[in-house]
Amino acid sequence: MGLAVSLIIAAIGLILALAVHPTDTSQIDVNTVGWILFLVGLIGFILDLVLWAPWGPAYLRRGTVVDTDAAYAVRRRPYPARRTIVEEEDGVPPGPPPGY
Repeated sequence: MGLAVSLIIAAIGLILALAVHPTDTSQIDVNTVGWILFLVGLIGFILDLVLWAPWGPAYLRRGTVVDTDAAYAVRRRPYPARRTIVEEEDGVPPGPPPGY
């Protein structure tokens, strides 16, 4: 769950819990559902902050990998760096735009 989704769920939960006053007696209590949604959104928000914050455990695992088997410690990225290679041919007119 992302930060935005957590905040939206928490906001919907608070609206159901505090602003909706049902007049009929139904099987489902809307206020209880609202409080449950608010708690789920709040827990998701806190977990997202903890796991993706710079001091969180998931962020520290993403950074670098230290290879201690070598003669000296080597720090490298766990994934290769992205490169974009663009090759252009001179003298060839461009084709039609997409959709034709």
